[in-house]
Amino acid sequence: MQKHSRYFEGILQLRNPREEVNQFIKSELEKKPEIFISQTIKHRTGLDIYFSSKKFLQGLGRQLQQKFGGELKISAEHFSRDRQTSKDMFRVNVLYRFTGIKSGNVINFRGDELTILSTGKNIHAVNRKTGKKSILKHKDILSQESVKNHPS
Repeated sequence: MQKHSRYFEGILQLRNPREEVNQFIKSELEKKPEIFISQTIKHRTGLDIYFSSKKFLQGLGRQLQQKFGGELKISAEHFSRDRQTSKDMFRVNVLYRFTGIKSGNVINFRGDELTILSTGKNIHAVNRKTGKKSILKHKDILSQESVKNHPS
């Protein structure tokens, strides 16, 4: 099926992007010639990239988080109803915020040394002294100025 140049199924909201993240997106896109970017909008804090495939976009978001860490939020937005099948049609918004925090990193947070176990909607960490596990929010870690992020 031929799709027009402004067609899109989802938006990748890329915040605090780094060059290695941009290169990774380009390399993944080259592997799928049938998928295209219909539009790119620059913002003060990053980019909005409009993709022609929501399935590819969701997978790309997960790959970005696995490879580079950071915050990932995926949400669907109803935009139409198919006239032939009467099914609701959705577009996908994928927010990826590069934080530099990923699994295996050690950070100082509120006076404690924590090892990051995993990142997702929240950050799962374990205290290096007590072994106590905790769940943290991305915004709490990023708002704290004394966070020192270093590989373990």
